[in-house]
Amino acid sequence: MDLRFTSDELAFRDELRAFIQDHLPDDIRERLRLGYSPRKEDTVRWQRILNERGWAAFNWPKEHGGPGWTPVQRMIFLEENQLAPAPEVSSFNITMIGPVLIQFGTEEQKRRFLPRAANIDDWWCQGFSEPGAGSDLASLKTAARREDGHYIVNGQKIWTSTAHHADWCFCLVRTDPAAKKRQEGISFLLIDMKTPGITVRPIVSIDGSHHLNEVFFDDVRVPVDMLVGEENRGWDVAKYTSSATNAPASRASASRRSGSSSPKRRRTKCALTANL
Repeated sequence: MDLRFTSDELAFRDELRAFIQDHLPDDIRERLRLGYSPRKEDTVRWQRILNERGWAAFNWPKEHGGPGWTPVQRMIFLEENQLAPAPEVSSFNITMIGPVLIQFGTEEQKRRFLPRAANIDDWWCQGFSEPGAGSDLASLKTAARREDGHYIVNGQKIWTSTAHHADWCFCLVRTDPAAKKRQEGISFLLIDMKTPGITVRPIVSIDGSHHLNEVFFDDVRVPVDMLVGEENRGWDVAKYTSSATNAPASRASASRRSGSSSPKRRRTKCALTANL
């Protein structure tokens, strides 16, 4: 088996490399070169530059606003972006909620959210883990009861990355507490973080940085049309989220080269696979 890049793939790599060299703002490049993490404004600026070129949603099909790249092209893009160095595109927007809506969303959900996710007009966060439901995610207790065209959500999420920046949260909630299996009776909701009743509290790391949060929901009203997939079948959507997040092959190799990885991503994957 010949694993070398084809001439077309090498030309594609050269195109990417030249574009990044010419368009990545110097201040962002220098910040990352010195070992600092990208700030929210760095990620937004760079993702919008990529989106103008049609490359931000690198793993989406053309019909939904992506470039329709092959797996090898996606791998090359991720590696060149990492080596620049440039900020990664928002994983919550591009490799999580985007593929989920393409697979499970209604046409209205796709029309409303996909273009904004690609251009990072909405910053998304993930509401999965809870106190007592981290590695055993199927034990989650955040509840949603249906009432007058809304779900009324009550509960708590924890270790919620960038919730303090987020405009929207894709969230697992329990809609059928009487379900026989823990994985049943869970639904997948899209929640506007500006909705009354939501409180975000920071979890400050030992080094003083702030990336993680607790999120509390107190009688938060979520319109029924913000349900993704079928009611009580949200576990299927959550499993797809995990598989879509870990699909790009070069993410792991790039993390090994940089000596970094995402503990939150590992926790989520382990929590889902442990409860299959």
